[in-house]
Amino acid sequence: MSRMTPDRLVVRVTVGQAARRERDALAGEEPLELRVGGRSFAVTMRTPGADFDLAAGFLVSEAVVTRTEQLATMRYCDGASVDEVNRFNILELTLAPGVAAPNESVARSFFTTSSCGLCGKASIDAVRTKSAFDVRDDPLRVTASLLASLPAKLRAAQSMFEKTGGLHAAALFDGATGELLVLREDVGRHNAVDKVVGWALREGRLPLRGAILMVSGRASFELVQKAVMAGIPMLCAVSAPSSLAVDLAEESKMTLVGFLRDPSMVVYAGFERVDSSSPSTGGAAPEELPL
Repeated sequence: MSRMTPDRLVVRVTVGQAARRERDALAGEEPLELRVGGRSFAVTMRTPGADFDLAAGFLVSEAVVTRTEQLATMRYCDGASVDEVNRFNILELTLAPGVAAPNESVARSFFTTSSCGLCGKASIDAVRTKSAFDVRDDPLRVTASLLASLPAKLRAAQSMFEKTGGLHAAALFDGATGELLVLREDVGRHNAVDKVVGWALREGRLPLRGAILMVSGRASFELVQKAVMAGIPMLCAVSAPSSLAVDLAEESKMTLVGFLRDPSMVVYAGFERVDSSSPSTGGAAPEELPL
């Protein structure tokens, strides 16, 4: 049985028809403890799979590492339990010599749920993490038609969502071509983004200049922050952003797009990176748009 999409025996009920028993695939959810230098750093609820990417991305989000060589080793904890499930739910992370250990102020005092990537922060100040990368001068410019094509590409690549209907997705696209670079799924939005960022770190791609991050749900403050920490100049979501997400995007000079559903979208920040020109609009500049 897959830990990513375990199945359970359920009873399907349809009005006017006889109830029937059948197997149904679910979105896997298990705790993952991250230990840095032998000390517990965080416990998060996640969908098993791409755990090394998740751990690496989490360290980027928390400003612990910014380059591949700063993370020396990652391995599952040996002898954690005779139970295979427990054995693969603890990751030991070793930083390279000279890389500072995480400050206790950014450690999580309790586990983060699959719906909250900021839960457990030891202080309010630690919520805003300073990025080593600046997206202000990123030259990315994309057409509205390219952006409108992304939701279909994201949906087509969500293999686990097809089975369960209960997983979020985060995908990274090349801003010049619209090519899908990587997609990760997880029961938590923030975990899916961490898995994408962790993949990029391990591939030596940070900062992700010229890239577009797209998420299958809403755009929260934490997702904008994770994108900024990875040097991503544009974040797109199929649903709405929060007010704090828009504030952070404006402050960081990131482009934030919400309600991206072909053929329309809403640009909440950084409209200068979106080319909305067409025969009907004549390519009106942002200041020329009617209110």
